[in-house]
Amino acid sequence: MARPSKYRNPWRTGRKVLLVSGLAAMLLGCSKDRDDLPQDLLLPNNGELVSARVFGGSGADTGRSIIQTADGGLAILGFSESTDGDLQGKALAVNDYWLLKLDAHGTLEWSRTYGGSKDDVGQAVIQTSDGGYALTGYAMSDDGDGSNNEGFHDNWVLRLDPQGEILWERSFGFSGHDHSYDILQTDDGGFFFIGFLDLTAARADGFEGKGNYATLHGVGEFWCTKIDQRGELQWRYYFGGTNNDRAHAVVPSPDGGFVMAGFSESEDFDITDPNGSYDFWVVKVQADGQLVWQKNLGGTGIDIAWDLTRSADGGYLVAGHSFSSDGDVSDPQGEADMWLVKLSEAGEFLWDASYGGAAFDAAESITPAADGGFYLTGSSRSSGDDLENAGENDLLIVKIGPDGATEWRRTYGGTGLDLGFDAVETSDGALMVIGELAEPGAAGLPTRGATDLLLLQFR
Repeated sequence: MARPSKYRNPWRTGRKVLLVSGLAAMLLGCSKDRDDLPQDLLLPNNGELVSARVFGGSGADTGRSIIQTADGGLAILGFSESTDGDLQGKALAVNDYWLLKLDAHGTLEWSRTYGGSKDDVGQAVIQTSDGGYALTGYAMSDDGDGSNNEGFHDNWVLRLDPQGEILWERSFGFSGHDHSYDILQTDDGGFFFIGFLDLTAARADGFEGKGNYATLHGVGEFWCTKIDQRGELQWRYYFGGTNNDRAHAVVPSPDGGFVMAGFSESEDFDITDPNGSYDFWVVKVQADGQLVWQKNLGGTGIDIAWDLTRSADGGYLVAGHSFSSDGDVSDPQGEADMWLVKLSEAGEFLWDASYGGAAFDAAESITPAADGGFYLTGSSRSSGDDLENAGENDLLIVKIGPDGATEWRRTYGGTGLDLGFDAVETSDGALMVIGELAEPGAAGLPTRGATDLLLLQFR
């Protein structure tokens, strides 16, 4: 999984005991890339559940993004409305960004929340080149840790030191709902983050980011923003059509640009060859934000991409879910499937694969594995074959080879609505998966509240 070294931990990535070899941790650092790691240090992951653990309080708590840190530990970002349990000292029962740091043995080192008196929803964490962290998500607060808000939700970016103390925070948005979902650090020490822009509200605020036809675009747009290392705005662009278009994930391209994935409901302006009501939409931009190529993928149903990653040959793997049984969807399995698309470096469609059963299955993230394969993390309502379902949705992990062939799949959950959001393979080959576990919990693992942050370890 070659990746330009100038980017620091750009892979979007959502606890009982974690054993990490000191040498392997030193070689890996905070990256998910395994190309330079000696293969004799890695053991194959056969998908056996080693441990399960929950964090949270009596309210609703969730984990959305997970990375391995330079010291061999873990950093996990989510959001919480609890004020008790693991959130003792949190003042208000509203959502705050919630960041947890675990050491290499799985012991919680510290836990911090960031926010104010309104709804603040953390989505992605990366470790920065100096050992600190950068967080992104969307927030409504203009008090507490938040210094400004232009309307409803704004993109809210925080820069932290290695102990989680705030170095700076910035809010980007207009009077409508503006959400951010992913972030990476660039070679100049700055940051690039993505999400969507409520252009209807932004027009009322006088924003015309794309020139004389900007006012013809619609409600939601792919929105990408470049800031410097102090959090000051350098440039921002949006892409889309007259309907709803949203970016969920970003990776760097080898030429210094960026590739974003999400969905599009539009059929005009920047959108070509739409397939249905919602399509996977993948957009490549240059280092200065200029559009290079864009690609629609899907069928006549609803198809939404949630994550993407680079492949060893320089292409891209885009993961999400699909309700389609036609168009680019070649082998549907049920009502809705985890759907994976392979694109070339130039954005050309190469192949697709569907994973799941007869009911609803969806992928939220795709994570590179040390053996050249990948892990898909999401949820499933299906049962039968090797898919077990304990209630509503269960967390679902699918391990695939480099060509997309299924190697194993596992579910975890109870009678409630249990979801998987992200995963990381650690330097010793363990797979750490995060999500949320709903009341009443799973067998032997009760919840503390409505939902808890769930951490699973597979080996």
